[in-house]
Amino acid sequence: MTTPVCTSASDAATSARQTRPNATYPSFTSYVRARQPVLLRTARSLTANPSDAEDLLQTALTKTYVAWERIEDHRALDGYVRRALLNTRTSQWRKRKVDEFACDELPEPEPMPGHDDDPAERQALHDAMWCAIMRLPARQRAMVVLRYYEDLSEVQTAEVLGVSVGTVKSAVSRALGKLREDPELGLVR
Repeated sequence: MTTPVCTSASDAATSARQTRPNATYPSFTSYVRARQPVLLRTARSLTANPSDAEDLLQTALTKTYVAWERIEDHRALDGYVRRALLNTRTSQWRKRKVDEFACDELPEPEPMPGHDDDPAERQALHDAMWCAIMRLPARQRAMVVLRYYEDLSEVQTAEVLGVSVGTVKSAVSRALGKLREDPELGLVR
């Protein structure tokens, strides 16, 4: 997503040109030529897109140009420009607009065939399942969570818990048997 360049800097530059129509700063030009690659790297570290980084640097340099006469210590220009980069990027981030699209119907997922897709029932099943899992012994609960909720293989689960693969298989099998027989889950099914 391309972020628009800060317009306040270009407005300030326009007003600065109007108050000082022929004001040019050769020292600014030489500074930009010498330091542009370094400053561009800094801008690229603040944005994800190289084009946005170039726009960000141009905006920061415009702000620097407008303030050139007020900057007393020209040895600290890199710090000044970096601060302008950061402030401009923060302003862009704060002003970022979330795109909203109007549509006739809400984009709800299609219900799966053979399943009642009521969100309240799904949440009730989810809550009942977690309650049943919490009633399992700690070791079986850990194996079930790693195996099915974290989607680890039996080998990975065994490595995480420091047990053999056979132990994982038998413990998960016993845990699933307990969950099938759990009376609370029978009411939800």
